[in-house]
Amino acid sequence: MRLYTGFGIAAILLWSTTVAFSRALTESLGTLTTAALVYVVAGVVACLYVWRRRGSLRALFLLPHAYLLGCGGLFVLYITVLYLAIGTAQSHSQVITVGLINYLWPALSLAFSIPLLHKKAKPWLPLGMALALAGTLLAVTATQGGSFQDLLSGSGGWACYALALVAAVSWALYSNLSRRWAGEADTGAVPLFLLASGVVLVVARLFVHETSAWSPNMLLLLLYVALGPAMLAYILWDTSVRKGDIVLVASLSYFTPLLSSLVSAIVLTVAPGPAWWLALLLVVLGAVASKTAIVDSPVA
Repeated sequence: MRLYTGFGIAAILLWSTTVAFSRALTESLGTLTTAALVYVVAGVVACLYVWRRRGSLRALFLLPHAYLLGCGGLFVLYITVLYLAIGTAQSHSQVITVGLINYLWPALSLAFSIPLLHKKAKPWLPLGMALALAGTLLAVTATQGGSFQDLLSGSGGWACYALALVAAVSWALYSNLSRRWAGEADTGAVPLFLLASGVVLVVARLFVHETSAWSPNMLLLLLYVALGPAMLAYILWDTSVRKGDIVLVASLSYFTPLLSSLVSAIVLTVAPGPAWWLALLLVVLGAVASKTAIVDSPVA
């Protein structure tokens, strides 16, 4: 189980680069163009790898239908709304805000594990989750140019915030339902989910005009995002939530919004203020409290 738990941690580190590098790509290539290319490349490479290793993709289609359709739909939804949120943000500061709202999913994942995976919680779980959520919201309000007040008032590009929230909910559900519906399977269907996401985004791109400015740097960045945060990270995460310590991985994923913010601040040249460091402390404390509050019990 330790190996599979390590897969989840590796996925978290890769995902911390997603928001910043995806924004850099969308600014040059266009939102839907970027998302479509990233996930078509990731899906094709992942499916070719499975085909070469197993001789066919048949095993992927033999997985439980609830997992293929339910988790597949959630996966495609997550990818689509996340890229729309990143691409429609009006400034680099809002991009960081979008990333932070998206990364509410670790807290939601722990909360959903109680009804979906029949985990049991100790009395201090609400406190741990409140601390983690408070840290995330504090980081949102501290981000220059994109505040929580904007989200409540509907000003300052609220649509990207709403899309990021949908992404957070859909990924939290995906993480738990993958364990519930395919926890005993030897493999996951992430290669199919990646390819399906790419196909959906290609179709959407056909109805939207975007202008792309290509360069060698953009090509290299596209390949990194497609093969790293897109393909490898999702495969590692899917394996981890099905076979690893989902509570530990979900708790450690509380660090993702802060890692993502740090990478985004460097890449997009947006400097977090002192309140950001207080947010870091709250998120860490919340992660520790939440991890110790969830008790394992058999998945029904």
